[in-house]
Amino acid sequence: MTALDLSSPVAVVGTGTMGQGIAQVALLAGHSVRLYDAVPGRAGAAAEAIGARLDRLVEKDRLTGADRDAARARLRPAGRLEDLADCALVVEAVAEQLEVKQRLFRELEDIVGDDCLLATNTSSLSVTAIGGALRNPGRLVGLHFFNPAPLLPLVEVVSGYASDFSSATHAYEIARAWGKTPVACADTPGFIVNRIARPFYAEAFAVYESQAADPATIDAILRESGGFRMGAFELTDLIGQDVNESVTHSVWQAFFQDVRFTPSLAQRRLVESGRHGRKTGHGWYDYGEDAERPEPHTAEKAQAPAYVLVEGDLGPAAELLPLIREAGIQVREDEEDHGTRLVLPSGGQLVLADGQTSVEFRDVVYFDLALDYRKATRIALSACQDTAPRTLAEAIGLFQALGKDVSVIGDAPGMIVARTVARIVDLAHDAVAKGVATEEDIDTAMRLGVNYPLGPFEWSRRLGSAWAHDLLEELHLREPSGRYAPSLALYRHGNTVDKREGTS
Repeated sequence: MTALDLSSPVAVVGTGTMGQGIAQVALLAGHSVRLYDAVPGRAGAAAEAIGARLDRLVEKDRLTGADRDAARARLRPAGRLEDLADCALVVEAVAEQLEVKQRLFRELEDIVGDDCLLATNTSSLSVTAIGGALRNPGRLVGLHFFNPAPLLPLVEVVSGYASDFSSATHAYEIARAWGKTPVACADTPGFIVNRIARPFYAEAFAVYESQAADPATIDAILRESGGFRMGAFELTDLIGQDVNESVTHSVWQAFFQDVRFTPSLAQRRLVESGRHGRKTGHGWYDYGEDAERPEPHTAEKAQAPAYVLVEGDLGPAAELLPLIREAGIQVREDEEDHGTRLVLPSGGQLVLADGQTSVEFRDVVYFDLALDYRKATRIALSACQDTAPRTLAEAIGLFQALGKDVSVIGDAPGMIVARTVARIVDLAHDAVAKGVATEEDIDTAMRLGVNYPLGPFEWSRRLGSAWAHDLLEELHLREPSGRYAPSLALYRHGNTVDKREGTS
């Protein structure tokens, strides 16, 4: 099965932001496009809006005037569903209500030809359930575009339980011919991106709810240490708190209230208060005209230690050692392997976040995971009230000597970046084990769909086979609700790799 011939008309039903975006993608790929909306006048208004966007593309030299004129000539509002009868593909982008989508496709099934491919752009509903209302559910697939559709390259091609393989292959090739990057996935709650991305929001909110750090500090750590494009609080303000919470709630319900996907009570209260983010002028942050953006907590200047003693292998943080030497701080190495830590002159220890807490030990400061310790501009430290002030000061001074801003947060096990990445890696391994998608497609989806700096499996390989499992196991011991229990897939992955490498 190949992509659609350019002579084949494409229909888009639903003319909101997403519907207009999908129509523009199909239009610029060379197809004739029919726009339909159940509300009279909306299809015509949408066609005008698309035309205006084409004009702006010409102004920016991204489209020639001739190509714009040709595209406009191929775009036509449809007054009735019957006007879509000769279309070879119909993409639905109407309200996220199962009954509405089922009714629409039942009507379309009586209008379009038997060889017409039907596609839903749903982001949170079951493709299988939508197709269950059809006489021939095999020709229905999910084509989940990301907003804004003309700009974002990712398209999740979702196979419902009854979708024909040929239909999914056809949809995949169409998306690729339209200049998109398609990934194939099974019909599971949240598909790939909205399933695996949940911890990015959930763990940030959990750290906030535990009063370990404020939103501005958590966002700064995720950006400046974790390498994420935006922090969880500013991103959900951009998406809309109501929209983000709705997706989280939908995934949680669809997984039979699996504790791993439990929504945030703090976000629920934000939504109930009407603070939905930028669109309402207030979310986690105030977007009023005179509002000042809160600054992340940044530690005052501290004296760097004269030396550090390295005990054991620092694992994912091993790249710190050359940075410490370059800063003129002596690095002493213990000939005996006592663990994985740096010992400071005070006698206190500096340890990479491992799921344990400072309060469990005599004098330990934890530091968070960084995507790249050399490029990171901020490092988070975690300490408890019993941590010796000198130890914390030496830890702060050490990272400041490396040119980093330092944020000290509360005694949060797994800290911020480490626990977030570990949970993302775990959900990714679990998804592959359950046949949701391939490792390659999951990495592609997370990089392109939500701009992650690395795909989960790229992270997993970089951090080591047992890293995420061991951190989550420690977290699970401290919060045995099941939220942090590592999946069987992650356990098997670590053991399989260990056996290959000949370790015990």
